[in-house]
Formats: sequence, C-alpha cells, structure tokens
Amino acid sequence: MPDPARPDRVRWGVLGAARIAREKVIPAMLKAENVEVVAIASRSEAVARAAADALRVPRAHGSYEALLADPGVDAVYVPLPNHLHVDWSIRALQAGKHVLCEKPLGMDAAEVQRLMEAAAAHPRFKVMEAFMYRFHPQWVTAKRLIDEGAIGRLVTVHSHFSYVKYDPENIRNQPEAGGGGLRDIGSYDVSLSRWLFGGEPLRVVATVDIDPELGVDRLVSAILDFGRGRTATFTCGTQHQAYQRAHAYGDEGRIELEIPFNAPQDGPCRLWHETAAGIHQTTFDRVDQYTLQAEAFSRAVLEDAPVPTPLSDALANQRVLDAIFESGQAGRWVEVAGA
Repeated sequence: MPDPARPDRVRWGVLGAARIAREKVIPAMLKAENVEVVAIASRSEAVARAAADALRVPRAHGSYEALLADPGVDAVYVPLPNHLHVDWSIRALQAGKHVLCEKPLGMDAAEVQRLMEAAAAHPRFKVMEAFMYRFHPQWVTAKRLIDEGAIGRLVTVHSHFSYVKYDPENIRNQPEAGGGGLRDIGSYDVSLSRWLFGGEPLRVVATVDIDPELGVDRLVSAILDFGRGRTATFTCGTQHQAYQRAHAYGDEGRIELEIPFNAPQDGPCRLWHETAAGIHQTTFDRVDQYTLQAEAFSRAVLEDAPVPTPLSDALANQRVLDAIFESGQAGRWVEVAGA
C-alpha cells in the first residue's frame, strides 16, 4: 500500500534497466504528479546503481528478487524482454505488488491466460499491459470522434509502423526472447484497430517474412476481418524505412494521425479530420504519453478502481497476434480464438 506519509503517491520500482525504461519511461514517471520512483533493479548491482544515480532514484537492487522483496515498493513496471514478462509479473503479484507490464504481455495467449489466472488469485493488485499510445490526447480525440460518428460508420483502419534494426545483439532480433516486428510494433497496429472498432476481428490473413539469419519476423502485412464489411490492414517491419502513420476511414469521412505511436517530445502532433465540409487539422501540444499512462495506472491504485485497460484486452490482442503468426505459416485465413 502507498506510504502513509504520502498517500497521494504510488511508490514504484522498475524491474530491469532496459533502454526504454532509462530513456523514456522512468524520466516520464518522474514527472507524474502521483508517482514516486523509489527503486531500480538489474541482474548487476553496478548497472542498477548507475541507472539509479543517473535518474536520481534512491535505491538500487542487484537482483529482481531483491526489488520484489522491498517493502517500500507498491507497484512494479516491467520492461524486461518479452519472454520474461509473464513470469516476473506473476512473481510481482505474489510479492504483493501492482504490475504495469510492457507490451506484448506474453509470448502467446496461453501465457497471458496464465497471468490472468494469477491476477484473479490476487484481486487486491492491479495489472495492466502498457499500451501508452491510448493515453495521448491525439488518440483520445480520434477515438471520441469515431465513437460520436464524426466520420460516419467506421469501415476500415490502416496503419504502418517500421524501423531499421539489423543488430543481432539487439533483443528485438532474438527469437528466443520474443523478438521480431509483430510483437514489438505490430502489436500496436492490432491494438489500435480493435480499440477503434470496439470489437474483435473474426479472422485474419497475413504474410510473415522471416529473416533467414536472425530467425525473427522482419516484415508482416495483415488483413483483419471484423465482419459486416469492416476491415483493418497494417504493415510492420524492422528492416525498412522508419515510418509510422494511422488512418481510420468511415463512410462519411476519415481521420489521419501523423505520428501515432512514438509521439515526439520536441514538437506537436497533428490529426486531420476530413469530411465533405473539408479538412480540419488539430494540433496537440507536446505531452508525454508515458507520464499520462503512469498517472492513470497510479490513480487506479490509489482509488482502488479498475485499470484503464483490463487484462481481457491483452488476451484478445494476443489471440490476434497468434492468429497472424499461424496465418503466415499456413498461408490462409485463420479464425481468431474467442472471437
């Protein structure tokens, strides 16, 4: 439970000194009004201490176990490699900590189901998959416009997310650690499509190109069939021009997001809403979506309220990812489990 001396803040520990944690998430959390980052753990105490000192975090632990045993930690952020997400999230729950875990929550739906069962056994503690984009005002606005019918009936969603990464030492290029583009960035494409439609695709068909040396998917293109003439399409890749964009098309208009995922910290974001009346541009001032995510999760902890995104959403997203991988191997449409 939060420190009685500061009941308006959640005390956070970070399980691992990953780059995303050191350079993006922890600095963002330090700006949050209801967050206090009190500890960082690494398998190396020297690495943990260096990260803690650089970020002015008071405690450094030389093992993940030590951080979970820290009575001054209320909640844990898990930025570990994908294949470690579920096991360490479960161990955090068992240690009496709330858990915000990076996406994708698991390696497959069975893993996510295992975490859901552990969460059900520890109902006092909150668990959420960290899809930070949903907290950015540009996405809050896009979702509201679509739900209000501002583009008529939503018919199709298209998104693209790519970067260039050839380094075999990078965790994203290690298949045993859950590397590859679909889990790393394609999970955003799937998530946003499901979120905007407010439902699940019935089936998917995909091409999945595997790097013959690295053994990870480097280019994935997929069609998600949401039924009743509604589709989503996306491409994600790890070995071509870095780019990102998202579009939502209705029968009376469209919405386009210029930088939908890695919202910049050095300038604004833009959203275009086009109808028969013309194109309206909305510009969003710089905001840190990681800060907003940490604040939203911490509010759920402090108020003992539901987290913004339940684990059922993470399971549904993983089921689509699983179906895409299966379709890529089988070369045919694959039904989505549970849809």
